[in-house]
Amino acid sequence: MARKKAALDFEQSLADLQTLVERLENGELSLEESLAAFEQGIGLTRDCQAALAQAEQKVQVLLERDGELAEEPFDADQPE
Repeated sequence: MARKKAALDFEQSLADLQTLVERLENGELSLEESLAAFEQGIGLTRDCQAALAQAEQKVQVLLERDGELAEEPFDADQPE
């Protein structure tokens, strides 16, 4: 359940970040609103980076065999 929640949190943070970028690019925010949106975006970016780093660590642990790390390229185009 925690894994699913983490994935949902990441997806939500990414969606929120995309919405903020669209609002900033729209150019209709005041300077104060833009700064607040930018600050929120920095926080969301850090959250996303932390979630990705944690996922990378989990993948490395899963790929560890006989005490040695077997790095394998990740191909997102391959079917599961």
